[in-house]
Amino acid sequence: VQLVESGGGLVQPGGSLRLSCAPSGFTFGDVAMAWFRQVPGKEREGAAGIHTGTTVARYADPVKGRFTISQGNSKTTVYLQMNSLTPEDAGVYYCAARLPCLDAKELLSAPEVNSYWGQGTQVTVSS
Repeated sequence: VQLVESGGGLVQPGGSLRLSCAPSGFTFGDVAMAWFRQVPGKEREGAAGIHTGTTVARYADPVKGRFTISQGNSKTTVYLQMNSLTPEDAGVYYCAARLPCLDAKELLSAPEVNSYWGQGTQVTVSS
């Protein structure tokens, strides 16, 4: 299993970015995928997750109403649309997957259990 993230970069406060995660080694179905953010000196924090079979999405409180997680129509990519970005959203964003998994909240609450990870993509929010 491999997860390849892309889409990070530098954006001004209030701006938007869309991250992409392209997995290989499994097909969408009984799989949960999620995005986590990490800043130096802190643990990874879950931002949003989605079950690729039901498409039920879960969000951490700080990103609700600003971030949207979705999967492409071809069911080969998971996206994280990030709007109204603030400097507090900056960090390295990692894509993670767990299979099988009943609900993305399981992955978000226990990310180190039976999960696969991408290499991360840097998001910088600065004027």
